[in-house]
Amino acid sequence: MKTAVYSARRYDQTLLLRANAQSGAGHELVFLQDRLDSGTAQLCSGCEAVAAFVNDDLGAPVLERLAAQGIRFVTTRSTGFNHIDIQAARRLGITVARVADYSPYSVAEFAVGLLLAVNRKIARASMRTREGNFELDGLMGFDLHGKTVGVIGTGKIGALFARIMAGFGCTVLGSDVHRNPDFKALGGRYVEREALFAASDVISLHCPLTEATRYLVNAQTLAATKPGCILVNTSRGALVDTEAAIAALKSGQLRGLAIDVYEQEASLFFQDLSSTIITDDVIQRLVSFPNVIVTGHQAFFTEEAIGQIMQTTIDNLSDFATGASLGERLVA
Repeated sequence: MKTAVYSARRYDQTLLLRANAQSGAGHELVFLQDRLDSGTAQLCSGCEAVAAFVNDDLGAPVLERLAAQGIRFVTTRSTGFNHIDIQAARRLGITVARVADYSPYSVAEFAVGLLLAVNRKIARASMRTREGNFELDGLMGFDLHGKTVGVIGTGKIGALFARIMAGFGCTVLGSDVHRNPDFKALGGRYVEREALFAASDVISLHCPLTEATRYLVNAQTLAATKPGCILVNTSRGALVDTEAAIAALKSGQLRGLAIDVYEQEASLFFQDLSSTIITDDVIQRLVSFPNVIVTGHQAFFTEEAIGQIMQTTIDNLSDFATGASLGERLVA
């Protein structure tokens, strides 16, 4: 199938071409660095399918433009699909698929890294020593051993994060509409979300973004959070009301914040803006805090995870082209 690959970076091109060749699929891949939106939808003219990424815009207006150009299939290089208007896709007769699974270790391990970095002030310490400053004042953290860690979303990634935290000697609490036996087996205990916020020294988010979870961390929940808590988010930016988090950082209610996702990241992440003036005042305020770490949606970015994502993308194209079942990868 002739497929337009939007938001394509060098690693996308290299690994997709490799997966395409190794599978013998023979798909014609058109790589576009542009983010998919209403202004760039026309670039896929002549294609049958679109391979999108997590910050591409696949709302109803864009899907309508794609359908008008003959696009019959959209595959997203992500597990989440909150950036896609599923109802509009169904109405327009566009089949949508996703990456149902990739290395969960990549995100779980990165979440632990963010927690350690913000707790032990690792980034600040590294910057100091580069300048010849070996003073320790202002770098004190706390032992994770014996602390309570709350995990919101206990699927594969959340359960792996919980297992690592249990290995540190932490008490692990969980909140999820679905109870994972693996989480219970490692000693995790399910509680109501309100109890989790009140008891946790660390809270890590690993749930999908839905209408029910949008801004699950907000001014009200933060006010009820255990004072001095550290919040980690490697899932979706809009799980956190960023303005409320900033207020909690200012008051000291939050001891630290470590995020790999941001609710307005679509206009910022996956591009080099170092020579431009960033007009997003919220992200500028966030990065000014000494107890905040922001990374650019890189938790998934390991050789194993990316390789699996690209192979699944090729498999999605092949299965749609041949009429084979997409199974749990089918979204619409």
